[in-house]
Amino acid sequence: MSVSTLAAAPSVCAPLPVLGRDVTVPLVTGGEVTYAALDYAASAPALQRVWDDVAAYAPYYGSVHRGAGYLSQLSTDLFENARRTVAEFLGCRDGDQVVFTRSTTDSLNLLAAALPAGCQVFVFETEHHAALLPWRDARVTYLDAPRSPRQAVETLERALAGRTVSIEGGHGPALVCVTGASNVTGELWPVRELAAAAHAHGARIVLDAAQLAPHHPVSVEDLDVDWVAFSGHKLYAPFGSGVLAGRADWLREAEPYLAGGGASRKVTRRTDGGVDVEWHESAARHEAGSPNVIGAYAVASACKALTEAGFDTLVAREQYLVAQVREGLADVPQVRFLSLFGDDAPRVGVLSFVVEGWNSSHFAAALSAEYGIGVRDGLFCAHPLVRTLLGSDPQTQGECGAPEAAPGEKSLNAIRVSFGAGTPDEHVERFVRAVKELVTDGARWNYRTEDGRCVPDTSA
Repeated sequence: MSVSTLAAAPSVCAPLPVLGRDVTVPLVTGGEVTYAALDYAASAPALQRVWDDVAAYAPYYGSVHRGAGYLSQLSTDLFENARRTVAEFLGCRDGDQVVFTRSTTDSLNLLAAALPAGCQVFVFETEHHAALLPWRDARVTYLDAPRSPRQAVETLERALAGRTVSIEGGHGPALVCVTGASNVTGELWPVRELAAAAHAHGARIVLDAAQLAPHHPVSVEDLDVDWVAFSGHKLYAPFGSGVLAGRADWLREAEPYLAGGGASRKVTRRTDGGVDVEWHESAARHEAGSPNVIGAYAVASACKALTEAGFDTLVAREQYLVAQVREGLADVPQVRFLSLFGDDAPRVGVLSFVVEGWNSSHFAAALSAEYGIGVRDGLFCAHPLVRTLLGSDPQTQGECGAPEAAPGEKSLNAIRVSFGAGTPDEHVERFVRAVKELVTDGARWNYRTEDGRCVPDTSA
């Protein structure tokens, strides 16, 4: 997968309308400013179109799969149509299942619970914790951080070639879990090549598309992955919805992720006083309980909105914004961007960096309090990766640290700026200007640590 970087004109396309675009926030130095939301990698603002679609449906809210009334039938049709819309958005194959979950984390934990006995899992240490941690009950091989896409493929091939031989003399089932775009560096991973390597060695592969799907088209069939997982709240939909889509066999053969109504097709009492259960074989098998129909509808609405806007156009605009940040800060030697594959590696609108002489928590707090800019600081739920990129040597503690961190690592953190389809040019321009001013002139306010966060000191 690749993206060509281009310094297109700002008019390449207008940002998509999102909620919160006119919200103003107070500045500690006085006055107010329109909030610059530059933390899309954590949660992207909901598209106005998605919110309008949900609001239009809300009066018709009804139970799903269980009611004979008109509103129940309408809600059931809407829920199942949302499933088809997501399948089309993801380029699913015939026979693939789309399971609605709470998030990427929930999706990958569901898949982890469905692994066949003896399955061996391969995962790079560079993964977000949502992809790094769910496999605790499986045999897991953690792979070192690669320094190029080619090295990533070679590392996986060597690991798969050295797989453990089962007692029967052959290789048991195996699963590779890999991100499509890093939530730390924004770099695109060679998904198609990794999938080919996995399949060549008899393994399956699941794609964590949480950071990829909002920025690039994702096709299960074209990428030849077995499953894909993503979250609605990163795809410009409200919180609380996610998707796991892909091959049905492991999901169909596994015990339900949750036991309860909706997952069961038939329940009967036995003569010994127990119960026998016949579970659904469809996606409903792992969707027990009353489903989040509004969440599913919101995800489907976002899928439609992004498809209609056109990913070519969205990618061109995003690459323009990436270039604005990198070029705007190129003459600030104190700023060091973090990268695995190199500064020129294709990436989505996610950039992490450190500033010489600053604790990252202090810098992020100043961006918020003095400029109305929201970014992320810390280790971004990808601790092994950020520690690799920063180095494990403790740094000098700044004025605002992170007291909950390990001893000697109170300033081992970074700053992340991220944006997407709803980001105006002005937000990125303000960010670049603010970084330069803070580096040159320093903060205009005093800050202190409170409950592990760096905050403006208002005690004076």
